[in-house]
Amino acid sequence: MANKVIKNLLQEVLDSSMQQVSGQDATFLYAESPTSPMHIATLTIVEGSIAFNDFKEIVASKLHLIPKFRKKLLNVPLNLDYPYWVDDPNFDIDLHINRLKLPDPANWKTLREMTSSIFSSPLDLRRPLWSIDFIEGLDEVSQVPKGSIAIVSKIHHVMIDGSSGVGIMSILFDKSEDDKNKKPSPPKPYEPEPLPDEISLLIKSTYGFFKNPLKVPKLIGETAYSFLKVKMNSQLKIKRSSLKSTYATPKTIFNESVSPKRTWGTAILSFDRINTLRKIMDVSVNDLILAICAGAIRRYLEEREKLPVQPLVANVPISIRVKGEEHEMNNKISNMFVKIGTHIKNPIERLEFIYEQTSVGKSKHKAVGAKALSKMADAVPFGLANLAASLYSKYNIKEFHRPPFNVTITNVPGPQNLLYLKGHKVVGIFGLTPVLDGFGLIIAAFSYNGLVSITTTSDAKTMPDADKFSRYIRESANELEVLILAKEKQKTVEKVQNIKSSVFFTAFKKYLNEDEKRRQKATGLYDFDLNLGNSEINYQLAVLKESVSVKKKKTAKPVVKIEIDDDNLINLYKKNLVLQEAIIQERVKLTGTKKNIDKFSQLLSEFLEKN
Repeated sequence: MANKVIKNLLQEVLDSSMQQVSGQDATFLYAESPTSPMHIATLTIVEGSIAFNDFKEIVASKLHLIPKFRKKLLNVPLNLDYPYWVDDPNFDIDLHINRLKLPDPANWKTLREMTSSIFSSPLDLRRPLWSIDFIEGLDEVSQVPKGSIAIVSKIHHVMIDGSSGVGIMSILFDKSEDDKNKKPSPPKPYEPEPLPDEISLLIKSTYGFFKNPLKVPKLIGETAYSFLKVKMNSQLKIKRSSLKSTYATPKTIFNESVSPKRTWGTAILSFDRINTLRKIMDVSVNDLILAICAGAIRRYLEEREKLPVQPLVANVPISIRVKGEEHEMNNKISNMFVKIGTHIKNPIERLEFIYEQTSVGKSKHKAVGAKALSKMADAVPFGLANLAASLYSKYNIKEFHRPPFNVTITNVPGPQNLLYLKGHKVVGIFGLTPVLDGFGLIIAAFSYNGLVSITTTSDAKTMPDADKFSRYIRESANELEVLILAKEKQKTVEKVQNIKSSVFFTAFKKYLNEDEKRRQKATGLYDFDLNLGNSEINYQLAVLKESVSVKKKKTAKPVVKIEIDDDNLINLYKKNLVLQEAIIQERVKLTGTKKNIDKFSQLLSEFLEKN
């Protein structure tokens, strides 16, 4: 009889609908600290007057479609395992939706400051992890229709990532304005399941342990805590100057401790504009956004005389959701580290550098497997990881190593058609993202209805002038646009001029990029003075250790200067002409030191033979 009761109890526990937090989701719980609340937020501007009670009714009517909005986290005793999502028996919507009025002067600056204040406050981890602030009084905010309202929604990162946040938008907002006079449906009955007792949680976690033996007991966490505590106390006595690292990522002002107060600013660009530029350059939208942000970062650091010689490294989150997972409330992201070319002054060269970096990064990412990378967090015991995160912050461990990256730049595709709230148009959506010690700058690009808002989130210590940085983003985009359009115009001129040898430069660049040893042998700047008959054009071949670029410009002091007719160069490429014969016949004229000319001639000969 007793065995049957125990068996039924075990079965009941294992059949429970409790959902456990994944290892990846839990990383955002580890990182939570008094100065770093780990929630995501959006500021949404809605045109036209909406009554607060009507808005609350709309949210209440849709809560059943977002189950985690009525669930809270329940920790396993002794933190032996990841927490579970459980129904909150005391759920009260009034604890999650607040009504505010924008104080005078009711302008963008005041709205930005109010949003910063809201975003700086942590969510109550004892309740469902979301809140919405309904802000009225926007009549004097420029470029916002009179009578509009602002909605600041906060959701903890343990619950969602950027893509699932877009899924929630599609639930809360409408796709048509026809619902203006439609009354919201009554809220669905909410019957919370009883909270599990500690024994049930331990049984479920024990079962999970045997399913996944990589989850080790809390004893290891306690041992690690003691070891790390002693180790850190001794490490703190070591002079920082004696700590060396060969890791390529530089340390910047963005990689210090953060303050509790958040700052943010946004730059709004046309998606069509970005798309046109990326088509001209044959790069991705993400590459172009990275280049725009890199230009702003370079300028910001350069003005403060804090620009490192090495390029900054960006953490670029990648969604690994598949079709049908859009509305799942969890984190399904992997990460790619990309050097963003902040050491390069020319914006187009910087974009080309970023394109090469992301191409390599995507290949490596694909080889390892994004989903495999994302699941690695599940192998880390919750107690141990939680303690490690606490120790990292408590003992300021970031001071003893170079950061793995300097800035996070994320691009979240949002709805490309208008959204509505009770028939009122959503005119703007801006995403705010969490920062933490050592990583004080995150830039989020969010596309909505033909516009891309590039929103910078930082803190008052790291970037007190986030609005200025946003202006730099706009100006970086303008500068890049001017240069890209000028380059496209030059291409058109070249087509009219009918430059036959363009294919040579494309192939030669590819040949050099394929082999690091070739680049090392030929490092330097080379100037091709191309005779087109009625005119001349100069190509600069820049062979660097990391990459090769070709651009139309005259080089002041080239390693070797190559003077050749366009027809002769294409004939060399097509093997209708032999290089040594062309040099003897002076169809090709090389200027430089004998050593450099011989080295270049050999390289060019090898290329022409293998081509």
